[in-house]
Amino acid sequence: MIIETDGLTKLYRTGAGCREVSLAVAEGQIFGLLGPNGAGKTTLVKMLVGLVFPTAGEARLLGRPLGDVDVRRR
Repeated sequence: MIIETDGLTKLYRTGAGCREVSLAVAEGQIFGLLGPNGAGKTTLVKMLVGLVFPTAGEARLLGRPLGDVDVRRR
């Protein structure tokens, strides 16, 4: 898998940015992220690119934890 998340969660004082997101995107796969306002789409993407740190869960890029991958290489 290129990108994998397992239980990725971001909590803010006002509530959850996103809660327990698990997904897997394979090489060559086209992936879309849809949802209503406030569903956590932007928060999820910000966690994947390193702008926001998750409260819980794990994200991996090419099998490596995202924290081990330089932000510029994501």
